[in-house]
Amino acid sequence: MPLQMNREVFITCAVTGSGSTQDKSPHVPRSAKQIADSAIDAAKAGAAIVHCHVRDPETGKPSRDVALYREVTERIREAEVDVVLNLTAGMGGDIIFGGVETPLPPVAGTDMVGATERVAHVAACLPEICTLDCGTMNFAEADYVMTNTPGMLQAMGRMMTDLGVKPEIEAFDTGHLWYAKQLVKDGILDGPALVQLCMGVPWGAPDDLNTFMAMVNNVPPDWTFSAFALGRHQMPYVAASVLAGGNVRVGLEDNLMLDRGVLATNAQLVERAVGIIENLGARVIGPDAVRARLGLTKRAPVTA
Repeated sequence: MPLQMNREVFITCAVTGSGSTQDKSPHVPRSAKQIADSAIDAAKAGAAIVHCHVRDPETGKPSRDVALYREVTERIREAEVDVVLNLTAGMGGDIIFGGVETPLPPVAGTDMVGATERVAHVAACLPEICTLDCGTMNFAEADYVMTNTPGMLQAMGRMMTDLGVKPEIEAFDTGHLWYAKQLVKDGILDGPALVQLCMGVPWGAPDDLNTFMAMVNNVPPDWTFSAFALGRHQMPYVAASVLAGGNVRVGLEDNLMLDRGVLATNAQLVERAVGIIENLGARVIGPDAVRARLGLTKRAPVTA
């Protein structure tokens, strides 16, 4: 198999995520201002795209509050640095079952809402990109399932397409790619598509290189892909994705450490990724080049 290295690479910074990391590092942003400031710093460091969740500013727990998304996106858009906005649409499909003998009814932490509510902040803020998690899977916790049924994905995908927001297909396993290709074939998503290969997330695709290349080889040749892995494998995957022909994602959503015992900021993780990419002989591209490549249009949000 010939080496098909990507010579012009864009970096996505996943700024905060929705995991329970808020008390593990002081650098994980909580408030809308902190999230926006961290995203802006990441853009200054070389990220062309910032992928944003929001959190309750007091507790740090994940939130779907449209007002918080508005504040984050407005602060980023008003900044002096340009960057492509990518908002999550992955929340609102979480089931936590009661236990192995009494799984129903679901217990505290369950967050299940309809398709319209899951994309309400996308409709309000009109980012250039939003995520679409293309499958249901077990996560690390014993009784937690992330649900994305075919019907839900069809409905959400149509809404994103109608809004003119490009979905970033998040594929946690090979079957997710399979269904993503069906969504494009059915005309629900426009092709060529953008896909994020999510490696090493329990219990999806493991982050060994054989599995990674199986994922890469299932991405249609006219699609654009990016990839990431968790924790200490985040930076090795910067190199792996570039060498496989893809783009890269780093950030505090996926990894808190810069080095052993050294907590990172988002900007530091982006700077480290820039160094790896450039030392491989590739070039880091900016937001305008990403818009041209992906056919994105920067728009103003809907007036409240």
